[in-house]
Amino acid sequence: MTNNEYDRLRRIMLQEGGYDFYIGKRMLPIPPEKLQIKINNANDTVTLMNEGEVNLLKKAGLTDIEFEFLIPQVKYPFASYKGKFRKAPYFLNYFEKLKTSRKPFRFIVSRYMPNGLPLFDTNIRVSLEDYTITEDAKEGFDLRVKIKLKQYRDYGTRTVKIKKNKRLAVVKKTRETDNSPAPAAAQSYTVVKGDCLWNIAKRFYGNGSLYTVIYNANQAIIGGNPNLIYPGQVLTIPPV
Repeated sequence: MTNNEYDRLRRIMLQEGGYDFYIGKRMLPIPPEKLQIKINNANDTVTLMNEGEVNLLKKAGLTDIEFEFLIPQVKYPFASYKGKFRKAPYFLNYFEKLKTSRKPFRFIVSRYMPNGLPLFDTNIRVSLEDYTITEDAKEGFDLRVKIKLKQYRDYGTRTVKIKKNKRLAVVKKTRETDNSPAPAAAQSYTVVKGDCLWNIAKRFYGNGSLYTVIYNANQAIIGGNPNLIYPGQVLTIPPV
């Protein structure tokens, strides 16, 4: 990476707010210059007799995510690390593990203003589709990685139980989407190691995307980044 590119990145990080990119449990030391999120279409256009074309609206397709980022081999003052400085093999080994494990993980982007106030977050469960590692003499010893992610949705066979009576067989659905009941009144919860707001919201509300409810109620405790919570913190879980 050239000095001009480093200077530009430093200006973006210091003057224009910040972006924290998490691929699974790893935060990228230097955020990408550009992020592309594509919500794919699943609608069908058909031609009806005497009516012409009509559009059949369906649920959106899976979201595609693509971006390119730099992994430095030396410690730059504007790069951020959770803990100590890590060289490129640390991240490359993790990406390989994500690919070979064939398990989904979280892709999170936290955006915040220069004064530290949060903007909005991207929090999607994804799979690692492919990634390309480029070594360029112009980058020195640093590596550039282009990565493609795809939204992951749980799926499986729905089980039904058939109960016979004197009239007709009644089909009763026995497997429903996991919807835990929301608390009727505010509760307290003590953060333990490995917790995140998404999982806590999933536990109490049955819906991880409601993590912002917990964050808004505990912003004074958590601070400006909803992805950084620590064991021992006592959070208020408001009803929804």
